[in-house]
Amino acid sequence: MILTDVHLLESRVYRGIGNFTKTKAALTSARTTPSSIYCPPHLQAALDLQSGVLHAEDKNYSTAYSYSFKNMTAQDNPSALTALKYILLCKVMLNLPEDVTLLLLYLLISLKYVQLREFECVRAIAIAQRNRDLAEFEKDSRDYKDGQFFIIRSHLAALYDIPLQQNLLRG
Repeated sequence: MILTDVHLLESRVYRGIGNFTKTKAALTSARTTPSSIYCPPHLQAALDLQSGVLHAEDKNYSTAYSYSFKNMTAQDNPSALTALKYILLCKVMLNLPEDVTLLLLYLLISLKYVQLREFECVRAIAIAQRNRDLAEFEKDSRDYKDGQFFIIRSHLAALYDIPLQQNLLRG
């Protein structure tokens, strides 16, 4: 189990310095170790979250969504909030912005932190994408640029291209 923690930490460090090849290799090592021993749920959830993050970086948003969802449903998971952010990001990136509002409304009943600024950011950007409004998207990007939501910030260029392409195809 300690070896799995070390490989997971190694994967996070390599991701932090931008070496994605070594990040994936370390994560693969971390995922193969628990197959022969018992892996506690919180460690499996951490592995799933790291897998989701890497798939989002590779722009494989449907797989990232699956791993993030699996992480969020784990019991007593301290990283459920981060997983929820990735789930919402994946919905926006998969061009399903209406699902963001539905998810937030559903979670409003059961979760107390849905009103955080981080979720307001995703909701605003999803609405701008749904409306195909580049001016609204740029305004939201400026309004939420204070570092509150690093996940969206790393994907802003791709997010901007989606409504731009839709407007070009429509016009």
